[in-house]
Amino acid sequence: MIADKFHEVEARIKESMQRRTRVPKDAPVTLIAVTKNHDVEAMREAIDAGATDIGENRIQEAKEKYETLDRSVIWHLIGHLQTNKAKVAVKLFDLIHSVDTIHLAKEIDKEAGKIGKVQDILVQVNLAKEESKSGVYKEDLREMLDLVEELPHVRLCGLMCIAPNYEEVEDCRPLFREMYGIYQKVKEIPYQTANIKYLSMGMTHDYPIAVEEGANMVRVGTAIFGPRQY
Repeated sequence: MIADKFHEVEARIKESMQRRTRVPKDAPVTLIAVTKNHDVEAMREAIDAGATDIGENRIQEAKEKYETLDRSVIWHLIGHLQTNKAKVAVKLFDLIHSVDTIHLAKEIDKEAGKIGKVQDILVQVNLAKEESKSGVYKEDLREMLDLVEELPHVRLCGLMCIAPNYEEVEDCRPLFREMYGIYQKVKEIPYQTANIKYLSMGMTHDYPIAVEEGANMVRVGTAIFGPRQY
């Protein structure tokens, strides 16, 4: 049952919060139910069990679900966004996690401006410098954030990262810990329009460690819905 799995993940998040050492134990965590390759019925079951936030990877799949879901939720784009899909993305999503270039940020800004919206975004950081993943390198992050701050129809709300798929999940911990430190430093930058409040990290295999190390958004699909249906 999807509802049971959803509640199991919620319980594991609460347990992980109690193991925090550098983050307040009561600082809340948003559970994003990742519904890529799962149908609308499965989504409704999760939402009816208490899911308030839905994560999608692909624009077209999200658009089809958006039009038929018949539930009120917060929509998160967690997959890579191509610039030519920005127009649709700003119409569908409340928060875009995967902004990885200033070129993409400018395109989002342009399209959001056309519909009178200020689009909330996260900047994706490729902390491990994996060639297979998108994201800004740590040493280029400040320049990227400064440029995003100048865009009138984009609001920077925090950072996102994806850990390598280590064989030993505990190997994720140093990366998550470093990412939390970066997030804390970014919060101290005196930006005028940014509202730095989200650190999105952790997925099905590593979200308990991410929560322990400071994540306040986790993106969990398989642990709730089971293996993806292709």
